[in-house]
Amino acid sequence: MEILQQPEQATLRKEFPILHQSVNGYPLVYFDNAATTQKPLSVIESIHNYYTKQNANIHRGAHHLAHISTVAFEETRSKIKSFLNAAHSEEIIFTSGTTDSINLVAQTWGRKNLNAGDEILLSMLEHHSNIVPWQMIAEEKGAIIKVIPINEAGEWQLDAIDSLLSNRTKIVAVNHVSNALGTINPVKILIDKSHAVGAIILLDGAQAVSHFAVDLQDLDCDFYCFSGHKLYGPTGTGVLYGKQELLEAMPPYRGGGEMIKSVSFEKTTYNELPHKFEAGTPNIGGVIGLGAAISFMQSQDWNQLHRNEKELLDYATSRLLEIEGLKIYGTSKSKVAVISFLIDGVHPYDLGTLLDNQGVAVRTGHHCTEPLWNHFGVVGSVRASFAMYNTEEEIDLFIAALKKSLQLLK
Repeated sequence: MEILQQPEQATLRKEFPILHQSVNGYPLVYFDNAATTQKPLSVIESIHNYYTKQNANIHRGAHHLAHISTVAFEETRSKIKSFLNAAHSEEIIFTSGTTDSINLVAQTWGRKNLNAGDEILLSMLEHHSNIVPWQMIAEEKGAIIKVIPINEAGEWQLDAIDSLLSNRTKIVAVNHVSNALGTINPVKILIDKSHAVGAIILLDGAQAVSHFAVDLQDLDCDFYCFSGHKLYGPTGTGVLYGKQELLEAMPPYRGGGEMIKSVSFEKTTYNELPHKFEAGTPNIGGVIGLGAAISFMQSQDWNQLHRNEKELLDYATSRLLEIEGLKIYGTSKSKVAVISFLIDGVHPYDLGTLLDNQGVAVRTGHHCTEPLWNHFGVVGSVRASFAMYNTEEEIDLFIAALKKSLQLLK
């Protein structure tokens, strides 16, 4: 059985070779895009090309391969500067992902600037990677964590923010888009309010950058981070953006090669940005692959992608609500194409297993947002998340598999 689609969609899907396979005798329906997106041929080929034609360490070598590898690596930094509309390429730090980026800020900016009694503001929607690093530094420094509450739709309670922010608030760290509910948070409001009390603000953009354009000059946040693998790029790649004056004032995160100007047993002088935070040999092939992913994204019609995503979200929502006893968590009018749901009397793991038996890949569990699901009083959910290559025909297959699974569970 083949998945049918419009000619334009068929052309796009050809760019993603992994989609054209069967799982357990069924065509693969991949709805786990919030966990990781699939990779287009241009990304796969760029990594293959690096290891077959360019492979060399960067920055330090004088030979031909070192030069072309360095140029390709640094071109990715320039692409990301343009992609995010950052002010300077030096503000783009390569990391292994969003988790690494947040830990970098917590362990450098946080260790230098937080003191006993200072406050860190998070939200109920946060991924564990934007909770645990702040808990660790808060415990070390004696800081206090406060949490923005949410309403039943999965949206921040904006009327609570003013009472949570004060001159004791030193940093605010929140996600741009909820990975569990898909809520697009009104971050611009929070950025302005945070700055008004003298706090800096970090945005976890892991779920945002693949869905809509991010303009850092317009947002005016202090830090922004994302993972390459959620942006059609390789795993093990990520970005931390930081305002130049903040990054320059922060101590290094790791010591080693590349992050130094000179070393003696008496004293080490650290390198300039961005190299101060990029110790050791980086994931060169991965970063070059991330550059290919950025180029791929910039070649797309973002308005059309947004329309297609909205149509998929609306269609999937309407089809799911046909099922008796099904409840969707996260009903904000402002959300990306992510749907988390539960069905009365059905454990999400059982449902996920039966869907997988029919070739449908979804995510089950708490999605690394355990405090959020504790707030709702449930163990987690089934999450279907869509990407540019998904189709309404796949949603129909998903619904058919879901109905069959429910029959088997009764």
